[in-house]
Amino acid sequence: MDAAKQREIASRGGRAAHAHGTAHKFSSDEARRAGRKGGEAVSGNREHMAAIGRRGGEARQARRAARAATEQQARETPQNAQNASPGSSENENVNSQAANDDRQDDGKR
Repeated sequence: MDAAKQREIASRGGRAAHAHGTAHKFSSDEARRAGRKGGEAVSGNREHMAAIGRRGGEARQARRAARAATEQQARETPQNAQNASPGSSENENVNSQAANDDRQDDGKR
Protein backbone atom coordinates (compact mmCIF):
# COMPACT_ATOMS: atom_id res chain seq x y z
CA MET A 1 0.00 0.00 0.00
CA ASP A 2 1.41 3.39 -0.90
CA ALA A 3 1.91 6.10 1.72
CA ALA A 4 -0.88 8.36 0.43
CA LYS A 5 -3.48 5.58 0.66
CA GLN A 6 -2.32 4.63 4.16
CA ARG A 7 -2.48 8.28 5.30
CA GLU A 8 -6.02 8.61 3.89
CA ILE A 9 -7.21 5.52 5.76
CA ALA A 10 -5.60 6.67 9.01
CA SER A 11 -7.15 10.10 8.60
CA ARG A 12 -10.63 8.61 8.21
CA GLY A 13 -10.07 6.47 11.29
CA GLY A 14 -8.98 9.46 13.32
CA ARG A 15 -12.03 11.47 12.28
CA ALA A 16 -14.33 8.56 13.14
CA ALA A 17 -12.75 8.17 16.59
CA HIS A 18 -13.22 11.87 17.32
CA ALA A 19 -16.82 11.72 16.09
CA HIS A 20 -17.56 8.78 18.44
CA GLY A 21 -15.72 10.41 21.34
CA THR A 22 -13.26 7.53 21.66
CA ALA A 23 -10.16 9.37 20.40
CA HIS A 24 -7.18 9.58 22.73
CA LYS A 25 -6.76 12.95 24.41
CA PHE A 26 -3.42 13.88 25.94
CA SER A 27 -3.40 15.11 29.52
CA SER A 28 -1.06 18.03 30.17
CA ASP A 29 1.41 15.70 31.96
CA GLU A 30 1.35 13.21 29.11
CA ALA A 31 1.87 15.97 26.54
CA ARG A 32 4.74 17.41 28.59
CA ARG A 33 6.50 14.02 28.70
CA ALA A 34 6.04 13.52 24.96
CA GLY A 35 7.43 16.98 24.21
CA ARG A 36 10.41 16.44 26.45
CA LYS A 37 11.14 13.09 24.80
CA GLY A 38 11.04 14.67 21.33
CA GLY A 39 13.26 17.54 22.43
CA GLU A 40 15.82 15.15 23.85
CA ALA A 41 15.87 13.19 20.61
CA VAL A 42 16.38 16.28 18.46
CA SER A 43 18.92 17.99 20.70
CA GLY A 44 20.97 14.80 20.86
CA ASN A 45 22.02 15.37 17.26
CA ARG A 46 24.81 17.94 17.65
CA GLU A 47 25.23 18.51 13.91
CA HIS A 48 21.53 19.33 13.55
CA MET A 49 21.57 21.73 16.50
CA ALA A 50 24.73 23.43 15.18
CA ALA A 51 23.08 23.90 11.78
CA ILE A 52 20.01 25.47 13.41
CA GLY A 53 22.18 27.87 15.41
CA ARG A 54 24.28 28.74 12.39
CA ARG A 55 21.22 29.59 10.28
CA GLY A 56 19.84 31.75 13.08
CA GLY A 57 23.13 33.60 13.47
CA GLU A 58 23.41 34.21 9.74
CA ALA A 59 19.83 35.51 9.56
CA ARG A 60 20.43 37.86 12.46
CA GLN A 61 23.64 39.15 10.92
CA ALA A 62 21.83 39.80 7.63
CA ARG A 63 19.05 41.73 9.43
CA ARG A 64 21.59 43.83 11.30
CA ALA A 65 23.54 44.59 8.12
CA ALA A 66 20.36 45.62 6.31
CA ARG A 67 19.33 47.85 9.21
CA ALA A 68 22.79 49.43 9.36
CA ALA A 69 22.64 50.18 5.62
CA THR A 70 19.19 51.72 6.02
CA GLU A 71 20.35 53.85 8.95
CA GLN A 72 23.42 54.95 6.99
CA GLN A 73 21.22 55.94 4.09
CA ALA A 74 18.92 57.83 6.46
CA ARG A 75 21.88 59.75 7.90
CA GLU A 76 23.08 60.70 4.41
CA THR A 77 19.65 61.66 3.10
CA PRO A 78 19.19 64.91 5.12
CA GLN A 79 22.26 66.40 3.43
CA ASN A 80 20.69 65.74 0.04
CA ALA A 81 17.13 66.48 1.19
CA GLN A 82 17.44 70.21 0.44
CA ASN A 83 16.39 69.41 -3.11
CA ALA A 84 13.49 67.25 -1.93
CA SER A 85 9.94 68.54 -2.00
CA PRO A 86 8.58 70.12 1.19
CA GLY A 87 6.80 67.70 3.50
CA SER A 88 8.79 64.70 2.33
CA SER A 89 8.63 62.05 5.03
CA GLU A 90 10.97 59.43 3.56
CA ASN A 91 13.43 59.94 6.43
CA GLU A 92 10.71 59.46 9.01
CA ASN A 93 9.64 56.19 7.36
CA VAL A 94 13.22 54.85 7.29
CA ASN A 95 13.83 55.77 10.93
CA SER A 96 10.48 54.32 11.96
CA GLN A 97 11.28 51.03 10.18
CA ALA A 98 14.69 50.83 11.88
CA ALA A 99 13.04 51.36 15.28
CA ASN A 100 10.52 48.60 14.50
CA ASP A 101 13.35 46.23 13.55
CA ASP A 102 15.11 46.99 16.85
CA ARG A 103 11.98 46.17 18.83
CA GLN A 104 11.51 42.89 16.91
CA ASP A 105 15.12 41.84 17.53
CA ASP A 106 14.81 42.60 21.25
CA GLY A 107 11.78 40.33 21.53
CA LYS A 108 13.61 37.34 19.99
CA ARG A 109 16.27 37.00 22.65
